[in-house]
Amino acid sequence: MNYQLLGPSGLRVSDICLGTMTFGEDWGWGASQDASRQMFDAFAAGGGNFIDTSSNYTNGTAERFVGEFVAADRDYWVIATKYTLRRPGSNPADLNAGGNARKNMVRTVEQSLGRLATDHIDLLYLHMWDYSTRPEEVLRGLDDLVRAGKVLYVGISDTPAWVVSRAQAIAELRGWSAFVAYQGAYNVVNRGIEADVLPMTRALGLSVLAFDLLGGGALTGKFNRPEGPGEPTRARQIDETARAAAEVVVRIAEEVGRTPSQIAIHWATRRAPNVIPIVGARRLSQLEDNLGALDFELSAEQMDALTAVRPLPREYPHTFWNDFVRGDLIYGQSVGKLKTDRWPM
Repeated sequence: MNYQLLGPSGLRVSDICLGTMTFGEDWGWGASQDASRQMFDAFAAGGGNFIDTSSNYTNGTAERFVGEFVAADRDYWVIATKYTLRRPGSNPADLNAGGNARKNMVRTVEQSLGRLATDHIDLLYLHMWDYSTRPEEVLRGLDDLVRAGKVLYVGISDTPAWVVSRAQAIAELRGWSAFVAYQGAYNVVNRGIEADVLPMTRALGLSVLAFDLLGGGALTGKFNRPEGPGEPTRARQIDETARAAAEVVVRIAEEVGRTPSQIAIHWATRRAPNVIPIVGARRLSQLEDNLGALDFELSAEQMDALTAVRPLPREYPHTFWNDFVRGDLIYGQSVGKLKTDRWPM
């Protein structure tokens, strides 16, 4: 395992983050406590120190498992969890049991600390933007948690780039705790973050924690087999785009002697230098496979073949800033074409 600093912070994290949405069988397709423990131990043995969970994963079971597993050496582990979605066990009539507001933020953190059996959360994400809470309320609430020592760093997930940029500017202007990481879905058939989110994170110096790297298992090729996946999975079926993408992933895996899972994860980490993959699994063999995703190289041609599976549509305003405008109207004929590889895509 290699390590890096998380965004602009001084926090050292492993190059791979262990995802725990599969820890617990409450949702019908997860891993038992024993299987979860085996995966945790394998991740630890491989040098991992970064764990991702959430207050609502498997109705709180994931956090409880993580709390038990890290208890012997809590300070070694960097634990990230999230708030926004409805708190497990809350009254269905309670309108404030979910959302980004301070009330849900504080109550969720209190419950997460209890399930994790710890006095602090290393990284707290806002799980997703609710489009109703003002960013000032969110940011001041997060900063209060940091000042109280209950949270050490803050991040944001599943939120438009313009919201993150505005919030980061407010936090920096007012001296509040600013985001150090962004978490978002990313794979060869779901490249939406490349349009604005990835350039935004590069400009602000944020790490990107990428999840859904296997497209719900579609990119492993198991849905392309006549017999299907052969075990419970959260994805019930896939569309033709994902099926075609899996064929490309499987072909390249055969070319380099790797597994499709490793190819899919490796592609995402090569697309931008600030991407940290979140890997999750239902059993030990899957996790061990995923942990081997960073110790090889794909050729430029193989990377291009994967990227071409579903080309990112270039739409306004990204299409407006073209070579003609760059080289002639703004910088003048004498300058010619301007090199713009600051955020390579």
